[in-house]
Amino acid sequence: MSTLQKTVTQKNLTPRQVVAELNKYIVGQDEAKRSVAIALRNRWRRMNADKEIRDEILPNNILLIGPTGVGKTEIARRLAKLADAPFIKVEASKFTEVGYVGRDVESMIRDLTDIAINMVKTEMQERVEEEAKKIVEDRILDILIPPVKKGEDNATGFHSDDDSFSPDNASDQELNERTREKFREKLQNGELDDREIEVEVQKSSKSPMMQVFGPQGGMEEMGINLQDMLGQMGGKQKTKRKVTIEEARELLLEEESEKLIDHESAVQEAMERVQKQGIVFIDEIDKVAESSGDGNKGGGGPDVSRQGVQRDMLPIVEGSNISTKHGMVKTDHILFIGSGAFHVSKPSDLIPELQGRFPIRVELNSLTEEDFFDILTQPKNALTKQYQAMLKSENVDVEFTEGALKEVAAIAAQVNERVENIGARRLHTILSSLLDELLFAIPDDISSGDITIDKEYVNKQLDDLVKDKDLSHYIL
Repeated sequence: MSTLQKTVTQKNLTPRQVVAELNKYIVGQDEAKRSVAIALRNRWRRMNADKEIRDEILPNNILLIGPTGVGKTEIARRLAKLADAPFIKVEASKFTEVGYVGRDVESMIRDLTDIAINMVKTEMQERVEEEAKKIVEDRILDILIPPVKKGEDNATGFHSDDDSFSPDNASDQELNERTREKFREKLQNGELDDREIEVEVQKSSKSPMMQVFGPQGGMEEMGINLQDMLGQMGGKQKTKRKVTIEEARELLLEEESEKLIDHESAVQEAMERVQKQGIVFIDEIDKVAESSGDGNKGGGGPDVSRQGVQRDMLPIVEGSNISTKHGMVKTDHILFIGSGAFHVSKPSDLIPELQGRFPIRVELNSLTEEDFFDILTQPKNALTKQYQAMLKSENVDVEFTEGALKEVAAIAAQVNERVENIGARRLHTILSSLLDELLFAIPDDISSGDITIDKEYVNKQLDDLVKDKDLSHYIL
């Protein structure tokens, strides 16, 4: 069984289990969670299907439709973590049609491949970490207590190629070994962490001066390869740095771990993982659709460029071979998740061929006041829990009463309705304004203790902002 298959087997969550995991971080949007859970399980099903038909089973790409801040990106990001899969989020509006200055759509696959390679290398480095730590320990010891080699001059200046003829040299070696072992013990106990030493580390061969960019995929790829070639020509240059032993450990551990891993195997595994597990989240896909009410439809103007981006995107989503600096990547089994608010345009305004490549469409609901309260209390990474954790580091315990959180939820719903609906992102701005005074006062005025945020405190801090429409426009 390949490493990739082992990874997939370990992550064989059922759709119900996937939804349960997503529920820990995302409130509501049950239909969207259900769709992505099925899509994730289908990957495992494909990997375990008969070999004859495995390659014929294509992923059902998903189009998430809904206003900003309702959880579209978070669903995709959490899905990728659950699958332990290479994941990239791109914005469709940032791409330009091939032939124009800017990034072409193929770059998202090249970037996804780089992400996968870094992911696999990190995993490999973790596997060799213990071995690398021992090598680093020896390197640091060699700096502190250089070893005495056989046949070298001893303390008396005597030298001989014959060990048996150099008893003094042997005693020097024994003494050296004993000293090294004492220092090894001190190193392992962290007693020497603050001591400064001079270490020789590899210098980065890539310089910003060498970066080459081009408007088209081929040119961009050529630029990357030229940069690599120029870097390799310089060889593995080294530089000396004076650092503490604690810092030296980190620098050398990274260097030694890098030496121990098989880079070729890492690239091969990453390429396989991209092709079979990769997830591409294309945000703002509605921005490259023709506007329904645009008089330019079918004519010139910006819609021509938008259509060009869609047509460039089509073969990638359909399944094609994309050239990267590591080799060709087949996109047939990469899962694509499109996302957009579709306020101005509709999904049907995308070119028909691209529409057909996103067969599963899920409409996400706008968030209600009750949803905001749940978002503040239920998720493992709720904003309130984040602020509590930050202030706990200052020895201050903050508690939010239920009344306070209900008031914050009500204000978020009210401001979204009056100003602009940005979904759950509104909670970030409201909580930031609510706790501004407190965050500034700690630790100068408040060094420790318990603080309770109640409804009265919320009204006191936010009442004027909510009432003043102009202020709420800019602050909340």
